[in-house]
Amino acid sequence: MPSSDAAFEGSIPVVYERYLAPLFFEPYAVDIAKRIAPLAPRRLLETAAGTGVVTRELERVLGEGTTITATDLNQAMIDVATTRGSGHTSWVQCDAMALPFDDGAFDVVACQFGVMFFPERTRAYREAARVLVSDGVFIFTVWDRLAVNDVTRVIADALTARYPDDPPSFIQRVPFGYFDVDLIRSELIESCFSEVATETVTLPSRADSAHDAAVGVCQGTPVRAEIESREPDGLQTATDDVAQALVAEFVSGHLESSMQAITVTARP
Repeated sequence: MPSSDAAFEGSIPVVYERYLAPLFFEPYAVDIAKRIAPLAPRRLLETAAGTGVVTRELERVLGEGTTITATDLNQAMIDVATTRGSGHTSWVQCDAMALPFDDGAFDVVACQFGVMFFPERTRAYREAARVLVSDGVFIFTVWDRLAVNDVTRVIADALTARYPDDPPSFIQRVPFGYFDVDLIRSELIESCFSEVATETVTLPSRADSAHDAAVGVCQGTPVRAEIESREPDGLQTATDDVAQALVAEFVSGHLESSMQAITVTARP
């Protein structure tokens, strides 16, 4: 995986938080927090926490009785997150494949839409297993295949149409490239987990406008680097092309669709 695939730097975190959090991540943050709440963890670790979309929801549902530690590889994402949370969470910049925590330090490890970015997933899974107590829970979400996620599919198709000789591939390769449930289960079992359950979760995806969705994906993810490497001055026009494709697909100014992900629950 190119290093740029995991680089959320510069203006990307602010755009990500403003446009992508409500479009894609907040609905699944509510879902994963509801799944974690009955577990009543005393110590919770979140990896690849980004701008803290899930973290804020966990703070809300768990309260101060749970010690939350949130981590991300990108300090720029953490910098945005710490301006939005309650201050109840401790933030640590680190790599999920080399966690700086003791064995058995946490009751729950959570990760929303992050494991797809780990260059060595089994290494990251082993780290999650290591820092969990013996009866702990690792819960994470990944996107289902692109074909059942219409907003992102339309965006990917629009970028392919704009750059037919060298289509940007980040969307297909990374966030929407890890949906094979059998593969996920086998990698977890290889990484010291013995019980693995999966569930497909379909939720609404909404944006105030097609333009907001286009800006979020084209300028708030590593897609930006792919566009600029092909067309150094083309970011805005590429974003406009994507917005027009979304309008053509969803007709109205207010964008409303559905999205599909897979929630995975694993126990050592």
